[in-house]
Amino acid sequence: MDNLLPRLPFASWIDNGVDWLVSNFGSVFDGISAFLKGIVEGAVDWMDMVPSIVLAILFALLAWFVSTRRIALFTLVGLLFIDYLGYWYSMLQMLSLVITSVVIALVIGIPLGIWASQKSTAKKIISPILDLMQTMPAFVYLLPAIFFFNIGVVPGVVASVIFSMPPTIRLTMLGIEQVPKDLIEATEAFGSTTWQRLLKVQIPLAQPTIMAGVNQSIMLSLSMVVIASMVGAPGLGEEVYRAVTQLKTGVGFETGLSIVIVAIILDRITQHAGKKKQGGTIQ
Repeated sequence: MDNLLPRLPFASWIDNGVDWLVSNFGSVFDGISAFLKGIVEGAVDWMDMVPSIVLAILFALLAWFVSTRRIALFTLVGLLFIDYLGYWYSMLQMLSLVITSVVIALVIGIPLGIWASQKSTAKKIISPILDLMQTMPAFVYLLPAIFFFNIGVVPGVVASVIFSMPPTIRLTMLGIEQVPKDLIEATEAFGSTTWQRLLKVQIPLAQPTIMAGVNQSIMLSLSMVVIASMVGAPGLGEEVYRAVTQLKTGVGFETGLSIVIVAIILDRITQHAGKKKQGGTIQ
């Protein structure tokens, strides 16, 4: 079989394409790298200026406002426990990386989901790309990110964005498509334009589903924390990776538990925010 079909040099084509992009658009990638690095490090510096106890209380108040008192209490105790273990600054680094990645994923993903829900051609193009993004091993994303942005926090952000974006696009598209047809027909009967229908009917009714996509994007971004540490991304993932390489079981358990606490806090807050959106829409 190998003699009948010549082997196409796909690997060489991809390597040549990456080299061409780096050589011709290196300054663009450097600018993006400096911008993302400035955002992540600036967010860390800003949060680090606030005493840990004050910041923990602020996060707890946010959780109380968005969700419940039980989640607020867990947020306060969990964050203070991370500070007690000595991983507060690493937690801030991880949180900044995750927030930056998720915000970029939402800024790109939600408009793409809206576009795909309105245009069947766009949906046919985007859907297989999303399948590729979700099935490709996460480690593969790190290779081009290293070539384009070197070692550090930026490849971690880029890989997290690619890895966490598909749920936002899919659930935005799904939420808008699930809006009852009779409501769409009613808006058309009253002469609403496409933008009026989107902004006043479809997107408000799709908010719970869109929030579920936000929740999934946050969880996927958190799952990339340890993987991103392999290319120099700081944070709790770096502590886990160091503990694994040095066979420090206790440190690995502490840092892993800290990641779990942050994941639970973000998960519960976004879940309850979605439910509140749904209740507000129904009312």
